Amino acid sequence: MRDAPIWDSELISHYNLSGPRYTSYPTAVQFTEDFDRQSYQSNAWRSAITAKPLSLYFHIPFCTHVCYYCACNKIVTKHKTRSTSYLKHLFREIELQSEFFDIRQPVEQMHFGGGTPTFLSNEQLSALVDKIDQHFGLMRGDSVDYSIELDPREVDWPKMSLLSDLGFNRISIGVQDLNPVVQKAVNRVQSEQQILSVLDAARTMTFKSIHMDLIYGLPHQSTESFSSTLDRIIEMAPDRLSLFNYAHLPHRFKPQRRINPQDLPSAETKLAILEQSIEKLLKRGYTYIGMDHFALPEDDLAIAQDAGTLHRNFQGYTTHSHCDLVGMGVSSISKIGSVYTQNQVDEKAYASCIEQDIIPHYRGLTMSQDDEIRQAIINQLICHFHLDMGKIEQQYQIHFQDYFSREMARVADMQKDGLLLVDDNAQSITIQPKGRLLIRNVCMIFDKYLKKTTDQPLYSKVI
Repeated sequence: MRDAPIWDSELISHYNLSGPRYTSYPTAVQFTEDFDRQSYQSNAWRSAITAKPLSLYFHIPFCTHVCYYCACNKIVTKHKTRSTSYLKHLFREIELQSEFFDIRQPVEQMHFGGGTPTFLSNEQLSALVDKIDQHFGLMRGDSVDYSIELDPREVDWPKMSLLSDLGFNRISIGVQDLNPVVQKAVNRVQSEQQILSVLDAARTMTFKSIHMDLIYGLPHQSTESFSSTLDRIIEMAPDRLSLFNYAHLPHRFKPQRRINPQDLPSAETKLAILEQSIEKLLKRGYTYIGMDHFALPEDDLAIAQDAGTLHRNFQGYTTHSHCDLVGMGVSSISKIGSVYTQNQVDEKAYASCIEQDIIPHYRGLTMSQDDEIRQAIINQLICHFHLDMGKIEQQYQIHFQDYFSREMARVADMQKDGLLLVDDNAQSITIQPKGRLLIRNVCMIFDKYLKKTTDQPLYSKVI
């Protein structure tokens, strides 16, 4: 069990506060509507001049069914024509965004997320990829990562064949739980056979990676029931697996009001489910990537982590740290150079901008040098459980101990608790096995925007 985290119940109880997931630093909470829009354009033009590789994200917000646990930006409808006007606006955004870039910039990574991207018809998917290809430098081959989120209830073999033909080589399947009682309680009823059919198609058509999402903390789950689900998932052998914690926030997410809180497992049961699941996944050969992500040793994420090249962005853990990220569609987030921007989250506001030929950004942030330093630190910690202070000093021309004197006092407290180890020369921080599950807590030390008090109510629990 390589680099296996150690479960320490006392430490987890002490440190299990709320905090960011650090898909970005600064986090999206810091984005403001009063930001310099021109800085996005100038950074994009600089990206084009230097022929920097790109990562593209497209948000497809439509779902045929509402999953009661879901906190995503989505539009629930059974009317397939509902997506027609949205695609019209998305196509125009592709045209507008492409004016800032160069078609010779290779698109190394592309992801369709949602919502449910497979809500789109075969014709719509083909037209969308064709449109992207006309304006951005789509590639073919094993070196690219083109992924799409699937609902196994809506995907058959012909659709899988189409996705392969369009260049997608990775799929992400929302499973959540295989127990029929749990599925009914969250309105996500899908048979195991439907999931297996997608897997068979993906492997027959030589998709290079299969990712599955599971959620613990859903109604009616127990250690026994979730263990049964996990056993069957492990037999399916996905290349990557995410084990997400369900946060019940009905005051923020309306669909969650349909979940009976009395049916939810206790906090103690949730922790027991997670502890049992981590132990089982490690014993069955999965590598712990970080937070709630696992991968088989031969997967690109595990290889990149071993090589020290793993990165984290709004698509999660990624092997494409050198790419600029262009997000398109409602609520999508971009990061070009030192600039973050987010599109309008409301479909009508998004459409209004597009119809005026305006890039639909409504908030953003330009990083300061301090932001960049802290981002580099957090990325090293959350991806590699190690921080080379000397590397940070050399890259940014600072004296680490002086620059982060307050933070290092808190690091010392965590060292006393056994979460991490500062080497004798104070040149590196290494996260210890007991601290790996609490890596978000370590990262929070270096986040200057967080209140230095207790919980952060805007975020989920770290465990």
